[in-house]
Amino acid sequence: MKGNDNAARQTPDKHGANELHRDVMTGDGRIDFEIIEGLFFAYRDFISDPDAILATSGFGRAHHRVVHFVNREPGMTVADLLDTLKITKQSLARVLKELIDSGYIQQVAGPEDRRQRKLYPTKAGRELALALAEPQSRRIARAFEDMNAGDRRAVVKFLAGMQNAKSE
Repeated sequence: MKGNDNAARQTPDKHGANELHRDVMTGDGRIDFEIIEGLFFAYRDFISDPDAILATSGFGRAHHRVVHFVNREPGMTVADLLDTLKITKQSLARVLKELIDSGYIQQVAGPEDRRQRKLYPTKAGRELALALAEPQSRRIARAFEDMNAGDRRAVVKFLAGMQNAKSE
């Protein structure tokens, strides 16, 4: 298609839907843009150091999450990991295979049920998890420098409140 590619993506103007807004979006007090933007920027910076480390191995954020949780709960099953990450088996398969093939994770058959697959970090997997967590931990420590224990509890409570309720 020649010409403006954006034109093909625009929907027909219905009741001024394509009207330009030149004023700042405020949300009329219903939306907390300060916190939303704070979360955007905090997340961007929080993951920047691990992203740079992971890029040297050709890994990404999905690899980071797997390495993190397997190190936090060695021996967890693949089913537990799927539940923790809230992803499909298909989404996990490639990432887990790459981590196993690269020597960061080992998969062991369960002692009672051989079909059950338990996941353990290797020494290299533990070292990677720590290397990824250290710059994040430094950022967290810097953020808490001028805060007290009550402030920390409030942050932990806030973050827990932001998470979807776990199904029981």
